[in-house]
Amino acid sequence: MFSIIVATGKNSEIGQNNRLLCHLSDDLKRFKQITSGHTVLMGENTYLSLPVKPLPGRRNIVLTFDKSATYQGCEMAYSINEAIALCPAGEEVFIMGGASIYRQFFPLCNKLYITFMDAEFPQADVFFPEINYQEWDLTEEIFHPADDKHIYNFYYRTYVRKKKIDL
Repeated sequence: MFSIIVATGKNSEIGQNNRLLCHLSDDLKRFKQITSGHTVLMGENTYLSLPVKPLPGRRNIVLTFDKSATYQGCEMAYSINEAIALCPAGEEVFIMGGASIYRQFFPLCNKLYITFMDAEFPQADVFFPEINYQEWDLTEEIFHPADDKHIYNFYYRTYVRKKKIDL
C-alpha cells in the first residue's frame, strides 16, 4: 500500500529551492517514527536534499530517469513501473517527495499523512497536488501550537481514501 507523507503550507506549498519550507522538529520526529522500519520512495532531488543519506532504519528507493545515477545504500528505480515492482505487496510504502513523485503516485495512494502548517509561504516554488477531499476520510487530526521550537501552529492530519486502490 502506498502512503504519502508531506508537510504543506496553507496554499499547498511544500518547498523552495529544493529545501523544506521550515524546520519543525516535532514533525521531523513524527516523520522518523512513522517511516522507520518501512520503505521510503523519493525522487532524486529529494534524496540529494537529505541531510543524512540514505535515511537510516528504512529501505530507501530513489526514482530517477537518469540511468547512470546510483546512490550507495539505496535501491534505484528508473521508471515508475520499476519503482512499483521494488515495493513489496502488503507493506506500507511511504512516498516522500518531491512534487513530481507526489503527482505520479497520488492516484495509487490510499493514505495521506499531512502536516498542515498554518502559514503561507509566498516564496515557495514547489506545491503539493490538489486534493479532492470528497474522496478522502479524515481519520486523525492533532493540533500542535506554535512554541519556542515551532514558529507556526500546525496540524497532523491523516486521511484514508474512501475507495481503496488495489495494485
